[in-house]
Amino acid sequence: MRYFAVIDTNVLVSALFSRHPDAATVQIIEKVYTGEIIPLYSNSILEEYEEVLCRPKFHFSVSMIRTLIASIKTNGISVEPSPTGIELPDMDDLVFYEVVMEKQTDNAYLVTGNIRHFPKEPFIITPNEMLDIIRNGTAPTRE
Repeated sequence: MRYFAVIDTNVLVSALFSRHPDAATVQIIEKVYTGEIIPLYSNSILEEYEEVLCRPKFHFSVSMIRTLIASIKTNGISVEPSPTGIELPDMDDLVFYEVVMEKQTDNAYLVTGNIRHFPKEPFIITPNEMLDIIRNGTAPTRE
């Protein structure tokens, strides 16, 4: 089965920093490469990925960044989001929310390490929750 997901930049940063191949963030990226997760993105999201991942403080190689972004573009779907009018604690996250909202008819998820930056919605999940959905076919419940 394939799953549609908007992947927050913090998930990519965490995956690239990880030295553990079994880390949830690393597994999310692997599932993008294998096609199990279909990434959803907009031009603004791709621009953020590049800007953040190229920050000198991270020391990520340019070729690794280009390969990752190319894979997201090749395996993913470009989405033009509509404004939602929602206010988020960090308005830089708005584009991720608006892209996932465009694809709710496709049961899309927003995978983030910062769920507190978004409204409590069943489709806004952590990398571990995304892996649980893939393994078990069940969405998380939050109270």
